[in-house]
Amino acid sequence: MFLHTKNFDEQKAKAMESLRKALAENKVDEDIVSLLEKINALENYFTTSSCSGRISVMEMPHFGDKVNSVWLGKWHREVSVEEVLEAIGRHRSGQLWFLVRSPILHVGARTMDDAVRLLNLAIGLGFKYSSIKSVSHKKLLVEIRSTERMDVPLGENGELWVSEEYIKRIVAIANSQVRRFKGKLKRLEEEIEKL
Repeated sequence: MFLHTKNFDEQKAKAMESLRKALAENKVDEDIVSLLEKINALENYFTTSSCSGRISVMEMPHFGDKVNSVWLGKWHREVSVEEVLEAIGRHRSGQLWFLVRSPILHVGARTMDDAVRLLNLAIGLGFKYSSIKSVSHKKLLVEIRSTERMDVPLGENGELWVSEEYIKRIVAIANSQVRRFKGKLKRLEEEIEKL
């Protein structure tokens, strides 16, 4: 199965326009821009969305309610304990969560062979949760995702359930995960031109 070249080229042109707008509005994680540029420079691929991975403190009415959740702090880098404590200090109601999310990239591919080549490269570089997300005559989409993740409940309705010492420990773990997945992104950027 493959996309008609015209379909693919039209999709890529639309995706590049969306990316230009997002860049102009500072809606793209800075540390992933050069990787996106390298992928989009390849003839048979284009990016549709991306996140370079993050640490966050989030207030949720109840677990899983992303729509009504509020970011109290969000960082696409290593974070200090002070920054996390400051974000926690803004908590008023609902559940309080400390979260780590690994990078995620969605990449359109021209053919199934192209998709498989990208998937194998990503998995080989440690993006173990990568998959071919969509296969149709309209779209062939690869999701590049890593394994790093944390979901830590910290409190509820203004009450903190954990000590500052515990927060220091989870921040240290989160920062080590960030270092790990940023290293994977760097390796992907170095290897992507081999496609």
